Amino acid sequence: MNIQELKEKINSSDVFFSAVVVLVGFASFGLGRLSKLEDTREPVRIENTLVEKTPALAAVALAAPAQSSPMQAGGQIIASKTGSKYHYPWCAGASQISEKNKRLFASVEEARKAGYTPASNCKGLK
Repeated sequence: MNIQELKEKINSSDVFFSAVVVLVGFASFGLGRLSKLEDTREPVRIENTLVEKTPALAAVALAAPAQSSPMQAGGQIIASKTGSKYHYPWCAGASQISEKNKRLFASVEEARKAGYTPASNCKGLK
């Protein structure tokens, strides 16, 4: 039997079918390995690092007495000495206030009593 006879005996659909079977086998093996990795992965942990990153908040957190009641969203309100709006610490407006101009409040009520109004671009403020 020569090469020409062998080529005629194997048609192109046999080669295609064989290639598909091999590729499905590799894909199955790879997916099995990925599913096993998911079982051994450590779960995601969320840690509060806000106090460590913002010196002004760290000073307030250390000086504030321990509270027995749960704090409202954020627990701190930030305003500028030169502005008229108050923000949560994670809002964009709060990050634009320089450290020397930051004014901290324990609650929304305190900020309102001081004459500040909520920032419109900070979600959750009323």
